[in-house]
Amino acid sequence: MSGLTVSTSRINYIKEAAGEPYNIWTMVLLLSAAAYTQDWTPLLAGAVLEAAYLTVVPAMTIYRRLVERRAARQRQMLRRRQREELIRTFEPRDREMVEYLRFQKNKIYENYLKFTKLEKLPESIQCLDTMWEQFVDLLDVYRRRKTHLRSVNRAAIQNQITQIERQLATSDAATRPLLEHNLDVLRRRLKTFDEIERSVRRVEAQLQAIENRFSLINDHIVTMTALDGTGAADLDFDELLANIEITKQILEESAPALSGLNLVESANCPESFQPPPSRREQYE
Repeated sequence: MSGLTVSTSRINYIKEAAGEPYNIWTMVLLLSAAAYTQDWTPLLAGAVLEAAYLTVVPAMTIYRRLVERRAARQRQMLRRRQREELIRTFEPRDREMVEYLRFQKNKIYENYLKFTKLEKLPESIQCLDTMWEQFVDLLDVYRRRKTHLRSVNRAAIQNQITQIERQLATSDAATRPLLEHNLDVLRRRLKTFDEIERSVRRVEAQLQAIENRFSLINDHIVTMTALDGTGAADLDFDELLANIEITKQILEESAPALSGLNLVESANCPESFQPPPSRREQYE
């Protein structure tokens, strides 16, 4: 749903096992031994050993889990790098919101360790990392959808509808079907535009709710009385996660409408955009 792209190809365990440093160095040592002794025996032993290694090790459950964990870490690092690159493409105001929420997240971690006297953050708190990443992804989709709406002049569409309705009153029988068809297209454009506009306003409210929830969690931690970390159970992370899931649902529900508007726009000459008289400042 965002500009992030992460490879999800299946893991080749045999290839992973062959590329392990200890396997490579073992083969290098056997080759060196063969070259030094001028004897084929180390090479034959190496071939047999390598065949047994590539047959047994990649099939081991413990090795597969190790490779999967390593691949998961690599994917996570790639996502983080791509997300940081994505943030750098944001407009200053959007980037400021993202960085402020990152600051809130780090402040929550800092305060939690400070007031609970613990040395390590529990997983229930660390889930804020995932929530912050999802916020960034949602904001990316939101801003691109908002930009699309800016490219459509709603007032111009409404003016065309009014003009065609007037023409219908005096049109002849041959022209009327053409005008009615054009009027139907314009009305569908207007309806689709309104649907997407409503979804954008709802997403905006959800994004604001996520920001406020981060602040509330930080307030809760500052006022915690338990010093053993048990107070974390009272923090309503489910509600924060629900806000994110609701926002995702809104975006998914309005995706067909946006696609429809794209198709209609491609079949009609877009009008020059005239910004509406007022917009919400925080997400503009």
